[in-house]
Amino acid sequence: MATSNFAAGAYAAVQGIGGLKGVPKVQPMQGAGGDFSSLLGQALDSVGDAGRKADAQALAVAGGKANVVDVVTAVAESETALQTLVAVRDRMISAYEDIMRMQI
Repeated sequence: MATSNFAAGAYAAVQGIGGLKGVPKVQPMQGAGGDFSSLLGQALDSVGDAGRKADAQALAVAGGKANVVDVVTAVAESETALQTLVAVRDRMISAYEDIMRMQI
């Protein structure tokens, strides 16, 4: 549980200093009525948007219309968003497996 609190704190710190360019901030849920599936959908959309931005930057630099630094930044942001998504997925699978091992 301490690991998830640390990860949440780190994510909040990144969001507090401006977050990643191209990855929209996820708004905190208000009360218990939040919809987890919509939150997850927003996260998936932001990862897809970051990937599309990296692709567009790569095409622009190939056409001589963009700076290589912009491409490297966009690819790094896309990679970070994907790694975060994979970490969340792994954590969700681990939690599901822990729940399935519980005796009732």
